[in-house]
Amino acid sequence: MSHPHPATTPSQLRTGSDAAATSPVLRRAAFASFIGTFVEWFDYAVYGFLATVIAVVFFPATDTRSALMATYGVFALSFVVRPIGGVIWGHFGDKFGRKSTLTLSIFIMSSATFVIAFLPSYQTAGLAAPVLLLLTRLVQGFAASGEYAGAASFLSEHAPDRKRGIYTCLVPAGEAAGLLAASLFVALLHALLTTEQLQAWGWRLPFLFALPFGYVGVFIRRRLEETRHFKSLEAAHHVPPAPVLELLGKHRRQVLIAFGGTLLNAVGFYLVLSYMPTYLATELGISETAAFLGSTITLMVYLASIFVMGALSDRLGRKAVLIACSLLFAILTVPLFIVLSSVSFTGLGSGGFLAILGIWALFGALLAMNGGTLPTLLCELFPTRVRYSGFALSFNAANALFGGTAPLIATWLIGASGSKLAPAWFLVAAALVTLAAIAMTTAGRAGSALEND
Repeated sequence: MSHPHPATTPSQLRTGSDAAATSPVLRRAAFASFIGTFVEWFDYAVYGFLATVIAVVFFPATDTRSALMATYGVFALSFVVRPIGGVIWGHFGDKFGRKSTLTLSIFIMSSATFVIAFLPSYQTAGLAAPVLLLLTRLVQGFAASGEYAGAASFLSEHAPDRKRGIYTCLVPAGEAAGLLAASLFVALLHALLTTEQLQAWGWRLPFLFALPFGYVGVFIRRRLEETRHFKSLEAAHHVPPAPVLELLGKHRRQVLIAFGGTLLNAVGFYLVLSYMPTYLATELGISETAAFLGSTITLMVYLASIFVMGALSDRLGRKAVLIACSLLFAILTVPLFIVLSSVSFTGLGSGGFLAILGIWALFGALLAMNGGTLPTLLCELFPTRVRYSGFALSFNAANALFGGTAPLIATWLIGASGSKLAPAWFLVAAALVTLAAIAMTTAGRAGSALEND
């Protein structure tokens, strides 16, 4: 357990935090956390939304499912480095501060994404093309492993205690906004370009925007102030020499709870917001234009709902909201997928498309119950000394094992079982694990590590 500076009591920290609710420092921290996460997830999400095009550009001409699985395989492999990245970024964030760590992560992400725009195709470079794609995706995965946990830790430590949920939910909101921007950009490409143009050069365009976006994020973050919580540790000389060793030595239970609590978020996020357009297009025969339109509307619902859930978690507590979310996913997912798979799509204006859109948007709202609440709970699980490390390691490990692999597992399960309901059962299993983990925690409101360290 970390200790504030001897001259600063927990109550003083809370009073100062509440007084800062409208301060310029908090407003800058909120804006920087949102815009930085937006940039990183725009960069990261473009790959998922262009999966069917990338399958053609970077892999040999085989059957569609094999090329798509290869594309998602690269997507999944980029998550292998995320637990490693979580350890490294957590070490620097807990030892040297949140601000400088976050500035570096956005610079690395934007640079790697920009490089993808110049990679050769399989037709030009053969096997070198997917290898180079994998290497750049690994760098992206490493950078992403430091962003979400760091931004949430940074903002939660700036936010007043009674409004921590609504402020910290700006991080998943930035993530959702980045996804939304990527979805809109890709939908625009599909609408304006022919398939041949998209495969020849159009797919490179969103990756080119990464560098200017990234430098904007770097500029903003360099002007921020470090959090009071971390500065108190520095002033008291209580910064841990080896944060990860302390985390695994003293806080193993919290790490396991955080890992299990993240599972639904990891699987649900990538199935509902990243894989679903491909699922609807390849398995249910929906046009790509309709799939991306549906994705855009669902992301809008998700983004708007995040703020509602963040505020609700301040009133009811993080634990109550997350348990309700897990139960709803466990009960509703399979029936909703049954209805989804039975709908007949005949065009954008058809009743079938409206039914699909309604189900998809409902999934988005349910996912926001988790996404808008989980980051705050994970911050409240760990004391300041190891907060960045605890969040980053557990969150990235869950995403590496079950999040990044979710599209690949879903595609394989459908092929192996012959059932279009396979992804639904995968999502139900994740919800049950998260339900059990969240039930074990006492964090989420009064008595959290943030308020008592």
